[in-house]
Amino acid sequence: MKVCVYAIAKNESKFVKRWMDSMKEADYVAVLDTGSDDDTVELLRQEGAIVRRSIVNPWRFDIARNLSMELIPPDTDICVCTDLDEVFEPNWRKKLESAWQPDTSSARYRYTWNFNSDGSEGTVFMIEKTHKYGDFKWVNPVHEVLKYYGDTPRKSVTVQGMQLNHFADDSKPRSQYLPLLELAVSEDPSNDRNMHYLGREYMFYGEWHKCIDTLLRHLELPAATWADERCASMRFIAKSYEQLGNTNEAKRWFHKAIAEAPHMREPYVDFATLLYRLSDWYGVLACVEDALKIKERPVSYICEADAWGSRPYDLASIAYYHIGKYDEALKSCKKALNYSPDNQRIAQNLEYFKNIQ
Repeated sequence: MKVCVYAIAKNESKFVKRWMDSMKEADYVAVLDTGSDDDTVELLRQEGAIVRRSIVNPWRFDIARNLSMELIPPDTDICVCTDLDEVFEPNWRKKLESAWQPDTSSARYRYTWNFNSDGSEGTVFMIEKTHKYGDFKWVNPVHEVLKYYGDTPRKSVTVQGMQLNHFADDSKPRSQYLPLLELAVSEDPSNDRNMHYLGREYMFYGEWHKCIDTLLRHLELPAATWADERCASMRFIAKSYEQLGNTNEAKRWFHKAIAEAPHMREPYVDFATLLYRLSDWYGVLACVEDALKIKERPVSYICEADAWGSRPYDLASIAYYHIGKYDEALKSCKKALNYSPDNQRIAQNLEYFKNIQ
């Protein structure tokens, strides 16, 4: 089989060598440059990539990705879409080809979206950006996804051991995301995922009322049936009410979030964080206890690193201290520091708890 990696790029010169080294297992590498003013194009060509320049104005990610697909050689069997700030772990092609069957349409695999400061994985989920040649187009102005247009039923396979890691360029602004999400929702108000993303984006911008209104719309959509995502919308509504000073509504929405997805740590930890701010120490401990009963970390973009790191133990240690259970405070603080060994505040708390024994 012939494999082609394809991508879009703009001012990515610092990533070119690392990315090309990772993608060299493919037969072809094709890149659409969307307006670089550095030496991205020259470096890619030196490394053997097929490169074309094209300006997309007004900008949309789906249009850019569809233009990049035009660069894929027609004898390609498997198309792999990545970005230049992403890196495959070695032997990805062999694993992909082992899982691929004659009737396979697309493949999903493990994706680490970010990493914690200590190098451990942050948010991890499965992505599906690998597909057969033809029959697919990208849709949505932002948070674009592949849409299948084939004549036969779409058949996806999961590729065990295929791992893509994302090392985000934090110097690049995400200011374009909000207007593009507003455009996406205006184009398709029934799309539950985009509605959720838009509400979340309003939260990132501190637009608390817009966040609440948009996420309430998300929860009312017939397609919004995934409990994990509904739970996240409820958590974000709760956080927005907290920012608006309406603690009672924040509590109510955290209770709803827990009821919606009791199998997730995130609503318990978020609620514990609110109760910490309210000095409700027994409430903090109750939420943390319930969170820590959940042992299996989901592979989902909804899963947040804080809930699976030091945060629950950190909150518990402070709560135990305030109710006078210093031994328990010390134990929890040690566990928190194990997850965040570079956190100076937690380290200082640990020394303090040791001295009051």
